[in-house]
Amino acid sequence: MKKYITLLLCLFPAWAWAQKPSDAANPDWQKEIPRVVFPDKALVELYEKTWEIAADRVRIGPEGLPASPYLDENCYDNQIWIWDACFMVMFSRYAPAAYPGKQTLYNLYLPIHEHVPTPLRIHLRDNPPLFAWIEYYNYLFSADKAHLDDVFKEKKFLQRHFDYFNNLVKGHRDSLISPNRIFLNPQKDAAGHIKGFTWTGGASGMDNTPRGRDAGGYDKVLWIDAISQQALSALYISRLYGLSSMKKEERKWKAIYRELKKTINKNYWDKKDGFYYDIDAETGEPCKIKTPASFWAMLAEIPSKRQAKRMTEYLRSEKYMGGEYPWNTLARDDKDYNHETGDYWRGGIWLPMVYMGTKALEKYGHYELADELARKVLDQQLRTYHAVEPHTIWECYNPSSDQPSTERGRRARPDFCGWSALGPISLFIENIMGFREANGLTNTVVWNLKKENGTHGIKNLKFGDVVTDIIYHVDTDKIDVNSNEAYTLIINGKKKQIRPGSNGLK
Repeated sequence: MKKYITLLLCLFPAWAWAQKPSDAANPDWQKEIPRVVFPDKALVELYEKTWEIAADRVRIGPEGLPASPYLDENCYDNQIWIWDACFMVMFSRYAPAAYPGKQTLYNLYLPIHEHVPTPLRIHLRDNPPLFAWIEYYNYLFSADKAHLDDVFKEKKFLQRHFDYFNNLVKGHRDSLISPNRIFLNPQKDAAGHIKGFTWTGGASGMDNTPRGRDAGGYDKVLWIDAISQQALSALYISRLYGLSSMKKEERKWKAIYRELKKTINKNYWDKKDGFYYDIDAETGEPCKIKTPASFWAMLAEIPSKRQAKRMTEYLRSEKYMGGEYPWNTLARDDKDYNHETGDYWRGGIWLPMVYMGTKALEKYGHYELADELARKVLDQQLRTYHAVEPHTIWECYNPSSDQPSTERGRRARPDFCGWSALGPISLFIENIMGFREANGLTNTVVWNLKKENGTHGIKNLKFGDVVTDIIYHVDTDKIDVNSNEAYTLIINGKKKQIRPGSNGLK
């Protein structure tokens, strides 16, 4: 038996790399996670099950891995993705002692920007450039100044990745850190300013999307998400400099952001349809295939309030990306939309796009719509969890029924926590229960208290140096708060000063 196992490990060395979690890798995760109180016990069960599945994704890497343990997305055990890793930070931040989200990013930063050899190769180095957005919000939540100083001030990984993305060479290979050649192709004007990027489905993350169809292919269009994600990066780099009181650098990156914003609004906005589209790389004409990728522009604060409101109409209509199964990744009126299963990115519902789009809507004050759509997606995850065996969290979901989506005819991947944990964890906390923000820099929690939820709240919420319990009791119409330190709790716009110890609020 031992000889047989040894042979397998020789033939398939990736099997040996991703070990099961150990006490050292994932110490007592049950004590680290926030505990939720909510009348719908099924949602609480799903929340806890999601953390349990995610705990099994904490991996001890092979010898020589820059950062170990790390979070694995549950795709290929010997590879890692940029945008998977970034999105995993957004739920793992709620229990960082047990879920090494931000540490996982070093397995990307160091090989790409310091040329550190890695046995865990980077699948598609030209994946969406989300580091600055992720690091900004992780810093607000954790107030981990040492981490920010390292990645932002000393190593300048965020700034370097912005420049790296702008200057990638299509076709380039680096076999030491990645199995793939570069697909992204930056397009610049005569003055050297970015006009946009040609890309591919795989590199963009939207594998089999039909974008580019009407222009002749992926490399015939400039992708709205690529340039918007670069604008997003410039915006949050400027804000991180602002938090660091580095005014000269803040002004520089604001100027870079404004230039990208001007380009996007001038070239990618379609006035007739009220939507941002990919554009033909030669003619500049819009390629009118509607996907949630256009909401990256909203997340980057590109549209005016009026423009943003027009975009929301596509989320209010079942004809496009609304209805009972919202955030489908291809509008339902598109000829390539797959009603039966979603066929991966031809209609399938993906939690990274749902989370991104939810936060984009919040930027423009569309909280009611954001919460409504988030609840529909979370309810679908819950119904699918109970209806489908194995009872688990899936890579992506069907846009018309309570089933997983498919990829090339087979069912999408199970146990995907992974970014699909964003639904039962992040959207549940932030949009269903209404804990919009926990800020470790200002010691502030913003709570959109929804009394119609009944008795509900959160325990063991850790942000910055604060550990707190916040529970609303419907029978007494009062709030009980316990905390180790003082902080400000903003409930539906009203500030409440929380003292260390027990607090009773009306």
